Amino acid sequence: MILKTRMLGQTYEFKDVKDVLAKASEKKSGDELAGVGAESALERIAAKEVLAQLTVADLTEHPVVPYEEDAVTRIIQDDIDETVYGTIKDRTIQEMREWILCDATDSGALMRASRGMTSEVIAGISKIMSNMDLILAGSKIRVTATCNTTIGTENVLASRLQPNHPVDDVEGVAASTLEGLSYGIGDAVIGLNPAIDTVDSTLAIWKVLGDIRDKYEIPTQTCVLSHVTTQMEALRTGQGSADLCFQSIAGSEAALSAFGINTGMLSEAEMLFREEGPAKGPNVMYFETGQGSELSSSAAFGSDQQTMECRCYGLARHYHPFLVNTVVGFMGPEYIYDTKQLTRAALEDVFCGHLHGLPMGCDVCYTNHMPTDQNDSETILTLLGTAGVHYVMGLPQADDIMLMYQSTSYHDVASIRQLLKKEPIPEFKAWLEKRGIWENGHLGPNAGDPSIFFK
Repeated sequence: MILKTRMLGQTYEFKDVKDVLAKASEKKSGDELAGVGAESALERIAAKEVLAQLTVADLTEHPVVPYEEDAVTRIIQDDIDETVYGTIKDRTIQEMREWILCDATDSGALMRASRGMTSEVIAGISKIMSNMDLILAGSKIRVTATCNTTIGTENVLASRLQPNHPVDDVEGVAASTLEGLSYGIGDAVIGLNPAIDTVDSTLAIWKVLGDIRDKYEIPTQTCVLSHVTTQMEALRTGQGSADLCFQSIAGSEAALSAFGINTGMLSEAEMLFREEGPAKGPNVMYFETGQGSELSSSAAFGSDQQTMECRCYGLARHYHPFLVNTVVGFMGPEYIYDTKQLTRAALEDVFCGHLHGLPMGCDVCYTNHMPTDQNDSETILTLLGTAGVHYVMGLPQADDIMLMYQSTSYHDVASIRQLLKKEPIPEFKAWLEKRGIWENGHLGPNAGDPSIFFK
């Protein structure tokens, strides 16, 4: 395993595989602040050159957090299909990139090969790809999952309806939900981030979302994004339920601990919601991630934030989720500084999620102290639509009044569907058409009029 190269009369030598991965990453403010990123553009190019010549086996055998020390590493490594791994282990990372981008390589071949790839391998491949490479490769991979409906089918761009409220007022949540539905939002999930993380509050929001779903016979899923332990306790009361169980996850056991969870807890939640939840399909988990969370909890083990993010996807696929999404700019400029870094991170995350076999979405978002605006969000959304993102967020005017950050609006989702000839999930589309909300590939005459639900 060669960890050095010479460029323009200078030798660049890297300490280990972890160092190569970090230095080969595109510029991110989080890596710079953590002291793990490349110190110059030339060092970054040198790291990419070294990484390109490493093999799948090199990255597999050198995880960024040791197997003996980390439950996430153990899940990622133990889930690998050894037969598939045996067919690719001697390929270089550059050869894997070329094979993925080859016209003859289809989604089925990519999904079979992915079963032999650890998260470090997938991260490594993404680091030697350009933005257009990531878009093209991501668009080739088709992943489906089923809860009450199926996400990921041909020409579908789904959306999460996010009816957040500053104090979880049920009437306010109901009003926001009906408005979002009137714009064709909510086929991926109607999912609320609670302001109050208690069993009683979770049950109250479960009820209002479930009542709306059932009253109007909406073919979708519901979820309240409280802590996984709160949701399990709420479900065990027998007083209410939601279709999906949510949790934010991270790429190391120590970072999971900072979230108050562990891998055993996630397994328990998946089993509980499969056995006692109302969902029809086998996929009942919903995970959120975001580059930088491990750095923020001092649990990155000297690794770069994008590799740690990729490890989130390796953990997620163990639980066969219905939805995964990166909240790509939520951490702020300390981790993703500006539009260029935000764009790169979004494209990396969606491609890497797809190659892990995940139905991958993206919250195209930013905090108000980032040098980014809504035009940038719309540009990134358009790129992600071409990259085959499974779903995005729908918020009133793209403004979350509870979490206090900017995302994508109901109108943004409608526009990108129309522009790229994408549609809602088929059953949801039929439901919209019946109510005049969707017509001939775009919003219909009743779009934006929630009063139709009272007639």
